[in-house]
Formats: sequence, C-alpha cells, structure tokens
Amino acid sequence: MKTNERKLAIKNLLSLSDGRQLCYAEYGDPDGKPIFLFHGNPGSRLSWGLYPGSPFLQKVHLIAPDRPGYGLTDFHKNALTSWPSDMLELAEHLGIDKFAVFGPSGGGPFALACAWKIPERINAIGLFGSVGPNVPEATDGAIKSLRLLWKIANPLFWLVKLQMKAIAWVAKKEPEKIALKMRDLELSESDKLIFDRPEIRNVFKITFPEAYRQNGIGSAYDSTIPAKWPIPLTEIKTRVYVWHAEDDLLVGNMAKYIANKLPNSHLTCLPDTGHLWILDHFKEVLEPLIAEDEEQYKNN
Repeated sequence: MKTNERKLAIKNLLSLSDGRQLCYAEYGDPDGKPIFLFHGNPGSRLSWGLYPGSPFLQKVHLIAPDRPGYGLTDFHKNALTSWPSDMLELAEHLGIDKFAVFGPSGGGPFALACAWKIPERINAIGLFGSVGPNVPEATDGAIKSLRLLWKIANPLFWLVKLQMKAIAWVAKKEPEKIALKMRDLELSESDKLIFDRPEIRNVFKITFPEAYRQNGIGSAYDSTIPAKWPIPLTEIKTRVYVWHAEDDLLVGNMAKYIANKLPNSHLTCLPDTGHLWILDHFKEVLEPLIAEDEEQYKNN
C-alpha cells in the first residue's frame, strides 16, 4: 500500500487466524511511532478522525481497530481475553514490533488486557475514564442506571442484548436521537457544554451507526466486563498513564481505582470535567506515550 493511501485508509480488513474478520483504520504517518487506539462504548474505528483538532501528530502512526462486535470486526464471546492475541496478529500484519496503546472508557479494559498478556510488546499504556471492576470503591459516582446495568448484565445477558438491539435500531436510523437521550440522562453539566457544540454532535451522528452496525452486541458484551473482571491489575508492570475526570458520571471512580491498584501508574485527576473532556484533549493524552524519555512525565 502506498504511503498516501495508508494515511487515508479507514477500512482495512484483516482475516485472523481463527477465521474472524478484524477491521481497522490508520491515521497519521505510516512510518511514525505506532500507537494502537481502542475506542469506547459506543464507538468505532471512525471516531478518531472526527474529533476537533484531530489527534494526528507528527511522526505518529495511529492504528484504530474496531473492537469485537463494533463496526466491521466480528464478535467473539471471549473478546477481552482474546484481544491481545488479535493485536499481535495485527501488529505482525503491519510489521510492527513494539507499540503504545491508548484506551478511553470502554476501550480501557482492552488496553489493560494487552499490558497483562503481551507486556513484551507494549511500550506504554494510556487510559482515560476507563471502565474497571464492579466494586463500590470504583463505581462510586457513576449514575444509578449504569451501576444497575453492570449488576444484571451477566445473569440477564439476554435482556441486555435485547435492549442494545433496540438502541441499535434507533441509532442506525436516527443517531442524533440516541445521542440527545444520552446527553439528557447520562452527562454531567460540563459534558453537556461540550456535547452541545455542533462539531461534537456531528461526531456522534456519524459514528453511532457504525458503532451499532452489529445490533449492539459489542455494547452488550462490554456491560458484562466490570462484574467478571479478569485482569490482575497488581501484576501489570508496564507504565500506565491514567486520566480521571472528577465529574465523570459514566464510570465514576473506576479510572482512579485502577490507577491505585497498578504498581506503575501515573494518575492525573481533572477537576470540574467529565467523560467528554477527552474529545478536546487527544493530543495531550498521547504526548507521554510518544515521548522518547517518559521520565519527564513521572513528576508532573
């Protein structure tokens, strides 16, 4: 593939060794430092090209796969624990040895799974507002409807799938309607100010139909992760940069909980900010992941 084509490729398809299809986008410099980006819930590979100011930095190669059950990546019932091996196949396909990983929100557990399973291939990890274990210390501050969802998602998975399928039906036909409902029911006041900007509403309008292409199975699966959390946080040795928004109603204190359990984390707490802060600050959160000398970030 030619360099200029790589910069614009947003629908690359890879056949994995088990027969599943993985779809990914590439942004930025194909010869630059590789960073794998794992989108949130809902989201897709397309999200990253829509954010204000774009996160495309000089000499950085961004690889953004659809997570299982989103976009054009086939679903897998063990999506989280199989993800690191999927990323190894993608890295081998692209000729990449070591890489950094960034995961906001629902992408956070998938970034941590890579640090757990394939640490020898990971340079650094970045998390923002990451989903974490379903324990009171972590879920404190999250809205009641999500705390209930995390509680019932495993025993009543059939019901959650049905709910997500209904949401997907609307999202594919009227994505702005779903986005507005999310705004009214789930966002803090600081997040609403961000959401109400036309360019931000356009992000949701474009990305929601792709996120729900597979009728919400990815979102349904994601809701089961907190209660059956498999990742031993205390065993992860890779450097992890964690950003926690103190007014985040979607994940509460999960990111802070994760940072406190990790033996090698750098926690940044953001006062008076919510879950959508990241939409204006991608370049900022990627900086420590691309720095040649990460030591300069440890004492900031």
